[in-house]
Amino acid sequence: MIILKSIDELSGLKGPIVLAAGTFDGLHLGHRALIRRAMEEANSCGGTTVVMTFDRHPASLLRPEKAPKLLTRNAEKTAMLAGMGLPVLLMLEFTSNLAGIPARDFITSLAASSPLHAVCVGRQWSFGKGGEGNVALLKELGEERRFKVIQIDPVMAADSPISSTRIRKAITSGEFTEASACLGRPFLLTGNVVRGAGLGATIGFPTANLDVDGMQLPPDGVYAARVSAGDDLYPGVANIGVRPTVDPTSTKRTVEVHLFDVVRDFVGEELSVEFVQYLRDEQKFSGLDELKAQIALDCERARGFC
Repeated sequence: MIILKSIDELSGLKGPIVLAAGTFDGLHLGHRALIRRAMEEANSCGGTTVVMTFDRHPASLLRPEKAPKLLTRNAEKTAMLAGMGLPVLLMLEFTSNLAGIPARDFITSLAASSPLHAVCVGRQWSFGKGGEGNVALLKELGEERRFKVIQIDPVMAADSPISSTRIRKAITSGEFTEASACLGRPFLLTGNVVRGAGLGATIGFPTANLDVDGMQLPPDGVYAARVSAGDDLYPGVANIGVRPTVDPTSTKRTVEVHLFDVVRDFVGEELSVEFVQYLRDEQKFSGLDELKAQIALDCERARGFC
């Protein structure tokens, strides 16, 4: 898969171009339907499919206090798109300059940079300065610039439209079955392992600490989990919370996993965690001995689920 970083680079592609545009956070079943429709259109006209997205959620720049937590990191999204057979990804850096381009000028630049045949979007897609552009304006511009606009209706699950917002709410509530049904795959929380204080190892339960800054997290608590590292899959337990026993003043939520019968330093590696079963609330213990005893019980229970 070719990865482009600017609109000007579209000029080097084999035309005609069919563009699938969106944020695509989570790359859920609705997103996949839109991209497959773009690929079908490109096949029918002998052209090239391009997914156009951004390196960050636009709200993280425009409304940082209201920016949604992410379902997928860029590396995950890129890998999944490559797995779909996508030939070209246009990953634009979302900057203040890009955000300030008027809607009409933004589409004009796309059409001028490539033999644009069609643009596939969802019905809620907006573009341009202040989100002033909508599907109606896109269709108007399509008539002017002679490209098709293909609007994709929402994909449904349990009689409700699938959306990234719906999936975030499901994850926040611990409704992993619903989240997975909308994603079309198990919900996984992915992060790079960073070095922690090493306390887990001193009490016999070493943990891998995940950098999940900005990601949508499930409710705090202890879970039976399946953890993948590359092609390897490990059963274990995951803890989400503020670790009140070891750091009573902390308010920062962390994610750490203990893998059964594994002796390995995962620092620097990427791990993906599937939350199999909720075991208990996070709680503060009287000391490390009580904490250690409870973790042993958690592991015993978790083995039965993993």
